Amino acid sequence: MSTDLMPLLRVEDRPDTVIVRNGDHRALVASERSGCNINEIERLPLDLSMLEDEGMFLNVDAIGFGILDRRLDWQALGVELPEDTDVSFRPPRCGLLPNRYRRPLLAPVSQAHSALHKYSYQFRLTETLFESPAYRWVPWQAFTEFETVFNNACNNLKKAKLKVLDAYDEIRDEVIVTFSQVAADSARRLAATNATIPSDFDDRLINWVLNAFPTKGVLQSRLTLRFQVGVLLLGSEMLREQRMAVEERQRIEQIEADRRIEQARVNAEESAAQHRLWVEEESLRRRLEAEETDNRLEAEVKERIRQMKLVAAREKLQESLSPLKEGAAQLRAQIYESAVAIQEALQKHDFLPGATAKRARNMARWFRLMNFQSDGELEQLLGNLEQLAAKPAEKSKRRASNAEVNEVLEEIVQLCYRDAHELAQPNRLAALEI
Repeated sequence: MSTDLMPLLRVEDRPDTVIVRNGDHRALVASERSGCNINEIERLPLDLSMLEDEGMFLNVDAIGFGILDRRLDWQALGVELPEDTDVSFRPPRCGLLPNRYRRPLLAPVSQAHSALHKYSYQFRLTETLFESPAYRWVPWQAFTEFETVFNNACNNLKKAKLKVLDAYDEIRDEVIVTFSQVAADSARRLAATNATIPSDFDDRLINWVLNAFPTKGVLQSRLTLRFQVGVLLLGSEMLREQRMAVEERQRIEQIEADRRIEQARVNAEESAAQHRLWVEEESLRRRLEAEETDNRLEAEVKERIRQMKLVAAREKLQESLSPLKEGAAQLRAQIYESAVAIQEALQKHDFLPGATAKRARNMARWFRLMNFQSDGELEQLLGNLEQLAAKPAEKSKRRASNAEVNEVLEEIVQLCYRDAHELAQPNRLAALEI
């Protein structure tokens, strides 16, 4: 129940009451609206501080006890109401539990209400303010006695519920038997009035009782007895609380605004830090790319320089090796000419004359002296020719046949032919010099 209060304009006169400061203002407003002289308007003090300081308002609240009673249908009682009548017939009520179990459950409620009426006062002013007579004023001195009686009532309710729960099945069976008798009597009454009786009349009434009968859980939890405490909430306090609420709301809004500003600042700092980090990473990436490009270009330049040096070295080596090749070619050309001359002498005389054999031996020794490039193949052939053209011992004939000498000379000619042929070709540089 709401206990918000608005002060009334009339209470009992108290000589020691202090008039509020804005009483003259209210009197002036009343004078203007009523047309009376302001001095004729009586100041009626309203002071509820005594009720607030010396006691409190209490209300006894019984919850769930309505489940112990139910309304019956007239037809269940065998009564046919007349139709088209202006008379109102309210259906009767019945208790679902036998009285020996139902009354102990209801007695604590009456006991609690009686205690409230015994230890409290009734003020029509507060009833008018609360718009309900439920709350009654209990002095602080009487609250202990009221609480003791109320706790006894709660204990009695607890015992009554335990008694009902222990005999729950027997109670339900007894109620079913009783309603079965009521259904049978109702059927006889309806039959006496020549009314139509449904075949399931008894079953419908029994099912209604079973559905309406409270369960153990409902009896245990829903049947409760409590008292509520209420305090006065004056208009000035309401205004003060409203101002405090406004101030608190403004304080919360200021805190929220400061928090949003701080969050925005933190977000800006984080964004700036992320931007700086991104700039640094981008700068580092570009610097690394530039260094990588420079290193690649430097490597390419170094490679080009190395290739140029290699080309230059090859050219120098080619230049340095060209005279040697030319000397080797000249050496083979002279060997070629000597071999051709020896071969012609062999063919002309059909044997190897002594001067020709000597020339062959001298050619082999000369080649060994002039062979600066270690031409092994030609040296081997000349060695074979030297052995075949060796000077025979005293009056002994040469053992080498003309065919063997001719074969070696043919190999020497074929081996030296290319160099002798190239040397015989006109040199382009020499032609240019001429």
